[in-house]
Amino acid sequence: MSDLLLVRHGETEWSWSGQHTSWTDLPLTDRGREQARMVAPLLGGQRIGAVFVSPMKRARETAELAGLHDVRIDADLSEWDYGGYEGITTAEIHRTRPDWFLFTDGVAAGPPEHPGETPEEVGARADRMLAKVRAASEHAEGSIVLVAHGHFLRVLTARWLGLPASGGALFRLETATVSRLGTEHGRPVIASWNVSPSA
Repeated sequence: MSDLLLVRHGETEWSWSGQHTSWTDLPLTDRGREQARMVAPLLGGQRIGAVFVSPMKRARETAELAGLHDVRIDADLSEWDYGGYEGITTAEIHRTRPDWFLFTDGVAAGPPEHPGETPEEVGARADRMLAKVRAASEHAEGSIVLVAHGHFLRVLTARWLGLPASGGALFRLETATVSRLGTEHGRPVIASWNVSPSA
């Protein structure tokens, strides 16, 4: 099994302000574009076998500016569907639900086209993505790169390690960082986490 390189997209207006962003298709800010360009040296020395990218503009733009080519767009890499909490900050949610925690409580229901996802539903989507990664690694020489979103990649990491989706709460992930999931003695591990060009 190839190592998995996780790239969180660069800064957007809402990632900067802390607003939950799933289906709202925001572009990168100027700072986010510069962050994405600075990811390129972190990937430059890697042998890359395949690249999967979320369909959202912020992820696609990050992949392009980071110098990734021949990408496969995959909707399973989309961010957690925040339902009724789209565009709302955690501080705003806590005004009416002071004990709310995304990784255990999920989200409020949203419109029919974006009803929201439970932690378990996001975990099932992460499992589907990991199955695709395993299949790709059988035919690819080099690491598999995923360019996606903070909360989804945290859940995917939890599932890689055999933890429930709620385990994603343990892995803080900043914008425009690279993390490596691998194995040691045949067991899944985090080989590096939250690496940024300034690290």
